[in-house]
Amino acid sequence: MKNIISYLVIATIAFTACNSGNNKSTTSENASIDTARAKTQTADTSTANLPVVDAKNANKEILTAYLQLKNAFASDNSNDAAASATILQTGFKNFNKTTLSAQQQKIFEDIKGDANEHAEHIGKNGGNIAHQREHFEMLSKDIYDLVKAFGAGQVLYKDFCPMYNHNKGAFWISETKEISNPYLGKAMPTCGTVKEEIK
Repeated sequence: MKNIISYLVIATIAFTACNSGNNKSTTSENASIDTARAKTQTADTSTANLPVVDAKNANKEILTAYLQLKNAFASDNSNDAAASATILQTGFKNFNKTTLSAQQQKIFEDIKGDANEHAEHIGKNGGNIAHQREHFEMLSKDIYDLVKAFGAGQVLYKDFCPMYNHNKGAFWISETKEISNPYLGKAMPTCGTVKEEIK
């Protein structure tokens, strides 16, 4: 009888210990899952709610050069466009990234790489305005992305010319509401419409 009681006591202790271990394991697993979820939610939140950095002063040199470039094309002035493109490259080089988060720095570097390539083509092809305008079209997309990511410090307009490139159309960024078409220049200076006001 003593043996049976001893056996029951040992079995009860062993059973309780096993269940206790399983609970700890489950609690530990739940804690790990909760931690992973929290990290994922934090990562998602930091990406989705990325703050817009006040890069107005750093952006100003880039935007000023781009707008000068746009105006040179509107006046059919290939050499002025080339000079403005060179200044634009300097603006990207001088951009102060120290206030940007790591993710924002990556966004900037992605834009900078592409924009510099187009600005370089424009700068090296003074006298070949058709080729310059091809690169201006792609550069305008980069500048739009830059302004949307970091702000402009001024009101800008996204304008669209439906007739450029055999009616495929292209857009550009302007500082004025009045259309001054950089793709068709003096031939059709007012061709285009405002598609977006960027604040």
